Amino acid sequence: MADHIRITEADGKWIVRAGGAILGETKNALELTEGEYPSVIYFPRDDVATVFLDPSDTTSHCPWKGDASHYSIQTNSAVIKDAAWSYEAPTKGMAAISGHMAFYTDKVKVEQA
Repeated sequence: MADHIRITEADGKWIVRAGGAILGETKNALELTEGEYPSVIYFPRDDVATVFLDPSDTTSHCPWKGDASHYSIQTNSAVIKDAAWSYEAPTKGMAAISGHMAFYTDKVKVEQA
């Protein structure tokens, strides 16, 4: 693992909302802290209503975490493009986030309940 990245269990219950609806809810979230960036909450994929997620053509690469796949969210009224991402096969030191999804907080609401 990169020295500037820390992955810990997130305290309490976490909820992600999109278009006013709850898209995910978990007590098993992970919190990833990377340097000076704001912490990111990763939801177990099993705790997210993935039926509302569509794979995007967008990908990104982090030299420490690996290649990320992005997802758009279909709400009742709109598509929120590239609102979530997941490291399907993260680098060896980041294996804890495998099977998890994170969300852009400027596109959806991620909150501790």
